[in-house]
Amino acid sequence: MAGSCSLVCCGDEREDDKAVIVRFSNGSIKNADKLDFSMYRSADKKNPRKKNRQILVAESDRLSYVGNNFGAESLKCNNLCRYYVGVLNKKTMQMEVHSAQLFNMQPVIAGEMDTTTSQDTTQTFRDKVDSLIEAFGTNKQKRALSSRRLNQVGSDTLHQAVAKAASTVIDQKGLEALQQEVAETEAQGDLALHLPPCNGNAHKPENVYSFDDLLSPAEFDALEEAGSKMAALTPEELQQMRDDGGNLCVLKHLEKMPTLDDARDKIVRCAFYLSLILKLARQKSITRKFGQEEGCPRIIQNKLFRTFTVESFSNRRVLNIVSSSMRAKLAAYSLALLLHMGNMTVDLTLLHRDLSITEARVIEIAKSMGLTLMRPTRAKADKAVLRDEHKEASLLLPLVKYDQSTERRKRKKMH
Repeated sequence: MAGSCSLVCCGDEREDDKAVIVRFSNGSIKNADKLDFSMYRSADKKNPRKKNRQILVAESDRLSYVGNNFGAESLKCNNLCRYYVGVLNKKTMQMEVHSAQLFNMQPVIAGEMDTTTSQDTTQTFRDKVDSLIEAFGTNKQKRALSSRRLNQVGSDTLHQAVAKAASTVIDQKGLEALQQEVAETEAQGDLALHLPPCNGNAHKPENVYSFDDLLSPAEFDALEEAGSKMAALTPEELQQMRDDGGNLCVLKHLEKMPTLDDARDKIVRCAFYLSLILKLARQKSITRKFGQEEGCPRIIQNKLFRTFTVESFSNRRVLNIVSSSMRAKLAAYSLALLLHMGNMTVDLTLLHRDLSITEARVIEIAKSMGLTLMRPTRAKADKAVLRDEHKEASLLLPLVKYDQSTERRKRKKMH
């Protein structure tokens, strides 16, 4: 028959008489009998918050452990629960029950500074809230806290990597060269985001703004039928278009088409595509019926919507809007297309009239594309007055870099 034992309460115990239960944070200890434990108690008995503070130290040949019942590293469960430990006397078969408190023992590495004393004075409100979440928060709050701390660590790592990369670039290029590059980039402004793809290292002018970046081979082939209609226009029909206020850039190239079939075919297809771009630039919002009257292919219509419009939601409908930045993009792509149509030369005056924007704006876009501005030679007849009004631009290598700081106009003072 199994033996029995009886429980004996030790009566009223003081705070200092509590038994100690230790837990090692880095795992279990195999040879616990080789540890040398020491207990340190606060000498300030007058302060009610400090008089019960205790520090437990466990030393071994390899490592030392420290645990305390106060501060951020202490176990919060000591304040929420009461623990008891039973000690069995095998002779009398009586088990004495003593009050106990738990200590979390953490390893201490030699040379490490103790920051527990400074945490109480330097903790921010966020740190205090995080401590409360660690002790009393729900599982969802603890997961959110852990995720935020991981993101913070990742952000700090990213900042360090960016700072290191910036330092490397500064050492390689030099501060003055970088400042010059930043000044040139800022001078371009927002126009640089809306320019056609540019190959500044090209050896031929026609490769700087590649024709395939303006019209892909599939898109160019889709314009065959529409281009043939353009080529079939009679001089009377072209004059009627001029009288009706047609696009001057398009009419100029249709009236002076080359005789060779391949060059002629390219001009008429580009002229049709350019007419759609100029029509699009004069509108604020467009629908899916845009270009159907002119016989615009579906692939060209999708390209115009995707490249030169932004989607906006109004009255429960999705609208395609031609914003002011998109108008600058339309002007830049029109310039690049006209360069291929006119042997790398474009009439800026005709273009600004077709786009219904100021000539200064067109010149600004031409400068951002690195074009060379020029005026046509004066004629001796009465046509000189008309020809002198037109401004032209050409694409010459190397591209021109304009100093935007000297080109900016001063604002007029308002009285």
